[in-house]
Amino acid sequence: MDNRVLKFDEASSVLPEAIRADALFLPDDVKADAEEFRLRCGRQPTVLLPQGERTFCRVTVTQTALEEAVSLASSSSRHSVGESVRSGFVTASGGHRVGICGTAVVRSGKIESIRNVSSVCIRIARELPGISEPFLDQLCDSRGMPLGTLIISPPGDGKTTLLRDLVRAFSSRGVRTSVIDERSEIAAVSRGEPQFDVGPCTDVLELAPRAEAVASALRSMSPRLLALDEICTQTDSEAVAAAVGSGVSVFATAHAPSLDELIKRGALRGILESGAFARCVTVKNESGKRSYEIEEIR
Repeated sequence: MDNRVLKFDEASSVLPEAIRADALFLPDDVKADAEEFRLRCGRQPTVLLPQGERTFCRVTVTQTALEEAVSLASSSSRHSVGESVRSGFVTASGGHRVGICGTAVVRSGKIESIRNVSSVCIRIARELPGISEPFLDQLCDSRGMPLGTLIISPPGDGKTTLLRDLVRAFSSRGVRTSVIDERSEIAAVSRGEPQFDVGPCTDVLELAPRAEAVASALRSMSPRLLALDEICTQTDSEAVAAAVGSGVSVFATAHAPSLDELIKRGALRGILESGAFARCVTVKNESGKRSYEIEEIR
């Protein structure tokens, strides 16, 4: 069976029981193209396809159903993923990211939890082995070692999928790689074993604060390549700088429609100007068809 269909069925396990059966009965071609489930209180559930959102079930979503989805995503142990819930998401088994909206409980200016859940977005994690092969050598130096590379696109356009395949590709070439998997989306480790193929020379440190995880990996695993997902803060920039200062190449993703737009942001401008990244890969998604534009960062 097509792996895309299998990942769809796996992500469907997060859906409330009253909705799950209709999702599983969708045709395989729809399952293969699906990117997300969207559940909104008082509305019928939809599935996101390249053509847009499509209703797939006549059941009206209730708040009880939304709470059930969050509980299923967190394996009925919501207290154990409190930090993720505060950030507005839970990562379900298999690496599927479950975004949560509702009423924020704020204390001392920070979101402590989310109650009265009003909508849930289940992003279907994809594994597309080989998508980086056509341009892999453009991300290497003269010795074939990886150059620091930043992957950018708007949210949901495939940055993490590409990062995962780049990790797999370089690890398969014998490059010792450490993945800092703060949200358990890149490798989706279960009982110590990555559920995605991240290569034979890859070590994964997941669910740890990024700066501390980078420092730990540098001390204990001696990587040649470090992979990070969704950098956006000054602390992230400092973590990248620490890795580069130790002679490690960094692959990272960031939300941005273009490199010019990203450079305008104060938090990441310094690390971009420092030379930590030599290449930028912009992921473009047009009607579900992805393309990759590689440029030098000067």
